[in-house]
Amino acid sequence: MLNNTLTKRKRLFSIIIIFDLLICQSVNPQSWWSFDKVSNNVTVDHVSQIKDEIHGNFRIVDGVSGKAIFFDGYTTQIKRKSNLAPEIKDVFTIEAWIAVAAYPWNWAPIIDLSQGILYGFDFSVGPRGELRLGGAVNSRRHELIVPAGTIPLNKWVHVATRFDANGKLEIFKNGVLIGDKNVIKPPKLSGRNPTNKLQIPKNADLLIGGIRKPSRPSSWVRFKGNRPSWYSFDGIIDEVKIYNSLLSNSEIIKMATAYSPNILPIKSRQLPSGPSGPGNFGAYYTKLNYYPEWDALWRVGDHPDILVRFDTSPVRVVFWRGTQYSPAWVTDNNLWMADQSVEGYNADYTYEHMNDKNNHYSNIRIIEQTDARVVVHWRYALINVDNEFYNLDEKLGEGAWVDEYYYFFPDAMGIRKITWKSGTLGSPIQFQESIPFTQPGQLQGDVINPKYVTVGNIDGETHTFSYVENPKPNKKVLPKNLTIQMHNFKSQYKPFIIFEPGNHMYYLKDMDIRSLSRPGSVNHWPVGKVFSDGRITEAPDRTASFLGFPISKPKINNGPNDRDYIASLYGMTNITFSDLLDVARSWTKAPLMKIIRGDFENLGYDRSERAYKLKSLSAKEASLSIRFEASSSKPVNNLSIIILNWKHSDITIMIDGRKKNAGTSFRYGQRKTLTGSDMIIWLDVKSKKTFDLTVTPK
Repeated sequence: MLNNTLTKRKRLFSIIIIFDLLICQSVNPQSWWSFDKVSNNVTVDHVSQIKDEIHGNFRIVDGVSGKAIFFDGYTTQIKRKSNLAPEIKDVFTIEAWIAVAAYPWNWAPIIDLSQGILYGFDFSVGPRGELRLGGAVNSRRHELIVPAGTIPLNKWVHVATRFDANGKLEIFKNGVLIGDKNVIKPPKLSGRNPTNKLQIPKNADLLIGGIRKPSRPSSWVRFKGNRPSWYSFDGIIDEVKIYNSLLSNSEIIKMATAYSPNILPIKSRQLPSGPSGPGNFGAYYTKLNYYPEWDALWRVGDHPDILVRFDTSPVRVVFWRGTQYSPAWVTDNNLWMADQSVEGYNADYTYEHMNDKNNHYSNIRIIEQTDARVVVHWRYALINVDNEFYNLDEKLGEGAWVDEYYYFFPDAMGIRKITWKSGTLGSPIQFQESIPFTQPGQLQGDVINPKYVTVGNIDGETHTFSYVENPKPNKKVLPKNLTIQMHNFKSQYKPFIIFEPGNHMYYLKDMDIRSLSRPGSVNHWPVGKVFSDGRITEAPDRTASFLGFPISKPKINNGPNDRDYIASLYGMTNITFSDLLDVARSWTKAPLMKIIRGDFENLGYDRSERAYKLKSLSAKEASLSIRFEASSSKPVNNLSIIILNWKHSDITIMIDGRKKNAGTSFRYGQRKTLTGSDMIIWLDVKSKKTFDLTVTPK
């Protein structure tokens, strides 16, 4: 039975090969890569039977006929050694089927047999969906480019080109001529009519899909900040053929209509944010996969990322390799809001976590996990794309390093505490920049509403900025002491930041409404693996970031152990801006806490952890009674209490004599220390009046 099945498969394969040969029997390709036979990183040329190496990461997928190769956009390259390269004359035709997942970072070849610009030829795809045919004739580069958008995304397209050194360069799409250009003929000499010669290099390998040497991305912002990088075609290539002749128009049409692929060959790429909806409150080590080709670029185990979930909200916080672990708050409908890391800069480079493309210096860890609170630590170095440190101390061999601590609470809010050793950051420096993402295929208007951000102060004064036609410099008198911002995402949940008093908020302006119909502004970050610190987005083909406004310079605090810090309150919420004022007041104007009974030291309110702190002074069992002098100007809006040196694992809570049952509104957990343990308490309680709270060991 098995032998019969194998025999049938062989017959079917033979029929397919015969069918393909019949299609081309009148034109006889010189080389033909069908990719139906791939084994041990080697593919076979149908015509010559030469075995060609496939370098880098790739996948074998369904093609327009049989199998095809999915190039990863960075490392994939098929190489025919120079001594085995097909003999190319002064005329040739190339055809192939391609399906582009994302346009290349700059020009990437379908086929390249060149050496500089004065030898050989290339047939390439451009960074905006262009097609280019270029060749060296008589030591002069001749080039034909058809416009941006010629090649659509995620669809099979038949492309072909004819090159005649003494005639024209021509490009076809799906059998239709879409561009042509005459080759300049040499002048007559002494009555003779000299002919052009296509100059083929003798020592160059023929390449399919991959660039010959590292190249800068297109549309760079800073020349030095865009280091030449390896990249390749991003998508599927199938049925590549080279003819040592000029195919007729009818023959090209025949090739373009030989197959009718109807299924979209490439799935849309969506940033990974874990399971949807609410989940058990906590931080989880996990592996968040993006798409197979991108995932294959990472040499990581099963737990490289961290996902924070909340049981009272579908919002998530993602610490992911793709953002170099810069945390992003993600809505229920997968809209992402990230924030700038600490950034140094000069005329040539930026120095920040975004440039650490392989996360050599950026790392994360969970350092506290209880039912009442989760703490995640992110550490990174400020480096440029050349792997150089900012504010380098040459004697010490160290540059600027930053530790960020994120204190997450069950109400889907969290403190971001940025810390660094005093005097080590250097200047100039930037601490904050609000950065939404557009995913592949998304436009800015799919993420954010025309009235894009509301800013305000603790007194309730607000101003809203919008996307408008012909935005002018803002001449209105804005509220002073701005410490609150809320971006108007197209989601039930809106991202917000509350800064400490003393914050300076700037870049406050209306935006051009045309931007809403554009993808994100720059796409060197996130997820891009080329070494770039600024690349203008040219198409909605990749994840991109945008906006960046407003920007804040938060208050810098001098902390213990010779470390400075900044603290801000982040979150995503479905409450109104007006209701958010109570959250802001409860954090920036926390009401006074007094000890009514118990042998404890009152350590006061720690804004950098959004927590009241006390210390037990007795080893004996003892109850703690405390009073919160809340008011309308100093409200309580959810309580976090930390009792240091508390030696009991279970507690009961009374508020004004009424017992609070453990559950979603009352949570607690122990944090073990080197010398004992601490009790961490979370209470969902909102009050503008004084109340008493009692904590008793069970």
